Amino acid sequence: MSRKCFVTNKKVLTGNNVSHSKRRTRRVFLPNMHNFAFMSDILGTMIRLRVSTKGAKTIEHKAGIDNYLVSTPNAQLNEKARIWKRRIERRITANSL
Repeated sequence: MSRKCFVTNKKVLTGNNVSHSKRRTRRVFLPNMHNFAFMSDILGTMIRLRVSTKGAKTIEHKAGIDNYLVSTPNAQLNEKARIWKRRIERRITANSL
């Protein structure tokens, strides 16, 4: 599984553990990633994503996955997100006709 957030682009960072004697050993800092299922009202399906908790809060703040994807520019989205965005936009245009 990917260790990069779908929304916030948080990823693995590296650093040091520093003991009392100032001895340094390498370690990794992992983002707080979880599997979430967001309901897409426009598509009528669940979209399962692996995002950080801050990313999930961002999606909920934007009133759902549909509004988040439509309001975010393509340059800030990864390839998987662009695919979901195209599906949502196609459904919106099909419903409006």
